[in-house]
Amino acid sequence: MLNHYETVFIVTPVLSEAQVKEAVEKFKALVIENGGEMVNEENWGLRKLAYPIQKKSTGFYQLLQFDAPGDVIEKLELNYRRDERVIRFLTFKLDKHAFEYSIKRKGKLKSNKEEK
Repeated sequence: MLNHYETVFIVTPVLSEAQVKEAVEKFKALVIENGGEMVNEENWGLRKLAYPIQKKSTGFYQLLQFDAPGDVIEKLELNYRRDERVIRFLTFKLDKHAFEYSIKRKGKLKSNKEEK
C-alpha cells in the first residue's frame, strides 16, 4: 500500500536555477525508482529564511508531494543528508484529511494560474 507524503526542502542559494532543477530531478527520480509516484511539485523560489542556516539567509524552497511505500522515506532523507546542496528538509505523512485538502488546494492553484 502506498502512503501519501509531502516533503519540503531548502537548497543553498549559491546555485544557479539549472543546478536547483538538477537537485530536484535527482530526488524525484529517487522516489520513482523506489516504487513511488509523483503527485505534485511546486517550486516556491528563492525566499528569506526565518533565521540563518549555515551562515545563509536565503534559500530555494521546493515542495514534492508523492505516494510511496514507507521505506522510501528513509532512503530519501539519507540522500538529503548526504547532499551538500540541501540545507534543510522536512518530510511528513499526510492523513486522509490533509491529502484531500492538498488536492483541493492544487485545484485552486491551477485555476488561479489559468485566470492570469
